[in-house]
Amino acid sequence: MQQQKGKVELLAPAGNMEKLKTAFHFGADACFVGGSAFNLRGMSSNFKNSELREAIDYVHSLGKKIYVTLNIFAHNSEIEYMPRFVKLLEEYGADAVIVADLGVFQLVRENAPNLPIHVSTQANNTNWMSVKTWRDMGAKRVILAREMSLKEIKEIKEKVPDVEIEVFIHGAMCMAVSGRCLLSNYFTSRDANRGICAQDCRWNYKVIAEGHEEKGAHDIVEEQGETFIFNAKDLCTIDFIDKVIETGVDSL
Repeated sequence: MQQQKGKVELLAPAGNMEKLKTAFHFGADACFVGGSAFNLRGMSSNFKNSELREAIDYVHSLGKKIYVTLNIFAHNSEIEYMPRFVKLLEEYGADAVIVADLGVFQLVRENAPNLPIHVSTQANNTNWMSVKTWRDMGAKRVILAREMSLKEIKEIKEKVPDVEIEVFIHGAMCMAVSGRCLLSNYFTSRDANRGICAQDCRWNYKVIAEGHEEKGAHDIVEEQGETFIFNAKDLCTIDFIDKVIETGVDSL
């Protein structure tokens, strides 16, 4: 199932079977999904192992592709259980796994050598040398950090043409660099790097000046009486999607 030369892959997320079918109905070329563990899709219902097999078979019956997220920053206790899961994915015929952690990358190489690997945006790849290094280690695709400019994306593709490049074109932008944020953990004990970010950066805040506490908290108004002193604008490239495609990327 090779991509038609010159065609950019349209990739969509899918949290369950219904959403998977909907994405393909509306024209997606591929979907990325999460299993019951080891991924950053903590707010989705996700797929049990038996459902993953069903999903993979369904997608392949359409001549499309399906990628499984394995993009947590793993702790020791999780490494123990990953080999069985990645072997299952290889057996089921997943088209790739998406990883961010270097140790998980190596674990996949050792336990499922025929399973292609895509390097997650969470790995914060912002330069061509990083992309080249992942390619040399065996990555089929690198998903660039969301903070990249069009010029930088194009330069990376020109310098490392023999690895697939994917970029995000729509959705939430983290106030930190690709999820490296402690606010959610601090306020709610929900880890942004474990797929359960509370998006605290979207809350309303007030500021108290040190040394002037008696004056109380001050609202910081940006628009229509609302305060968002942290959050970034959501990513939306619809107005210049042609320029994104012109950078030479393989997947959106």
